[in-house]
Amino acid sequence: MARSFDDRILISSLTVALPTLLAATVLLWLSPAPWWLRGLILAGLTLISVAAARAHRRRVTFPIYTLANVLEALREGDYSIRARRGEPTAALGDALGQALGEANLLATRLQEERRTALEATALLRRVMEEIEVAVFALDDDDRLRLANRAGERLLGRSLDQLAGASAHDIGLGPCLGADPLRPVAASFPGGEGRWEVRQRSFRQEGKPLRLLVISDLSRPLREEERQAWKRLIRVLGHELNNSLAPIKSMAGSLGTLLDRNPRPSDWQTDMRRGLDRIEARAESLSRFMSAYARLARLPPPNLEEIDLGQRVRRLASLEGRRQITVSAGPEVRLRADGAQLEQALLNLLANAVEAAETTGGAVTIGWQRAGDWAEVVVEDEGPGLSNPENLFVPFYTTKPEGSGIGLVLSRQIAEGHGGSLTLSDRHPGPGCAAVLRLPLEPRDGRATESSR
Repeated sequence: MARSFDDRILISSLTVALPTLLAATVLLWLSPAPWWLRGLILAGLTLISVAAARAHRRRVTFPIYTLANVLEALREGDYSIRARRGEPTAALGDALGQALGEANLLATRLQEERRTALEATALLRRVMEEIEVAVFALDDDDRLRLANRAGERLLGRSLDQLAGASAHDIGLGPCLGADPLRPVAASFPGGEGRWEVRQRSFRQEGKPLRLLVISDLSRPLREEERQAWKRLIRVLGHELNNSLAPIKSMAGSLGTLLDRNPRPSDWQTDMRRGLDRIEARAESLSRFMSAYARLARLPPPNLEEIDLGQRVRRLASLEGRRQITVSAGPEVRLRADGAQLEQALLNLLANAVEAAETTGGAVTIGWQRAGDWAEVVVEDEGPGLSNPENLFVPFYTTKPEGSGIGLVLSRQIAEGHGGSLTLSDRHPGPGCAAVLRLPLEPRDGRATESSR
C-alpha cells in the first residue's frame, strides 16, 4: 500500500531519531538507576522524538500545501491569493522560497492579463452593442448562439428568444452562402433592402463558430445614387442649356424677322442661316443623347480567347495621326470581349495621341503579366493631367469636339471584365500613363461565353 508524502516525511524523521533512541536505550539498560527512572527517561525521549518528527513533517509540508493552494486558486481563476514566504528576492539556496516566489509572480502576471482581457472584452462588447452592423455567431449546425443589439433589432426578437434557433428558421438562410462581393437582397422583420454579408470562422472555448456580419447597404447606396443623379442632372442640364439657349435665341430672332413689315431684302438668307444654326445645335444635342444612350446600354462582355500582344500591335498600327511605339511584352492570352477591349484601347490611344500632339511628344503602348492579371500601359509625353478629379465624370471634356464619354466607357468596359482603369501623371514626366488591368480569367458573373 502506497504511503502518502506526509507519512514518508514522518517515517524519515523517526528513522533519523531511531539510532539516538537505541543508543539511549543501551545506556539506560547499563545504568545502575532504578528501572522506573530508566523507563521514564526512555519514554520521554521517545515522545520528544515523535513530537520532533511531527514538527519536522509539518515544517516541510506546510509550504508545499501553501504552494498547492496558490496553484489551485490559479486554476480556479482566483489570482488574489499569495504565499507569505514567496518573495522574489529569496536566497538562491532557498529552493522552496524561490518556488513560492515564482508562483506569486505567476499569479500577478495572470491577474494583470485577466484585467487587460476583461477590459478589452468589455470594450468589445460595448462596441458590438453600439455599432449599427448586425453580428451573429452560429455553431456547426447553423444554430444561433450570439447576437448583438443590432442583430436583435434586425430579426425583431431578443437573444433569449433566438438562442438555439436554426438560421434558416429565423431568416438568415439566404445569407449563409452569400457571395461577399455581391449585395444580398433580403427582407427581415427589422428592415428590407440590400445587404453586405461577411463570414468568418473563430473558436470559443475550443468550439468552432461562424461569425456572420450583415450590414445595410440601402442607405449608402441611396446616397451614392442621389449623388450620381445630381451629377447626371448637372451634366444634362448644362448640355441642354448650351443647346436650347441658342436655339431659343435664334428662334426669337427669326420670329422678329418674320414679323417685320416690310421685311428686309435679304431676309431669306438670314432665315436660312438661322435655321442652319438651329439644325446644328439640334444635331449636337442628338449626338449627346446618343452618346449617353451608348454609355448606359453597354452589354455584358462576350468572352473569347484573345492574344493580347497581337491585338495591341494591330490597334497601334491603325492610328494614322501619329506613330505609336509598341513596347513588346511576354505572350499573354486572356478571355475577354474583343470588341469592347479594342474600343477601350482605341479610346486610350486617341487620348494619348491628342495629348502628345500638343507638345510634339511620343506615345508608347505595352503590355505585361502581373500574377493572374494582364496590364496594358499607354503612355504619352503630353502636358499631363490637368483636372484629375473630373477624369471619369460622364460628358466632362476639355476638347472642343470631345464627347466626354471615352474614359468613362473604357473604365466601364474594364470593370465589366472584373478589372480596372487608372490614369496618373508619369514620373518622371512629362505626360500621362493609363493602365488597363484585366484578369486572365473572368472574375465577373456578368460575363458570358462567346458563341463562336
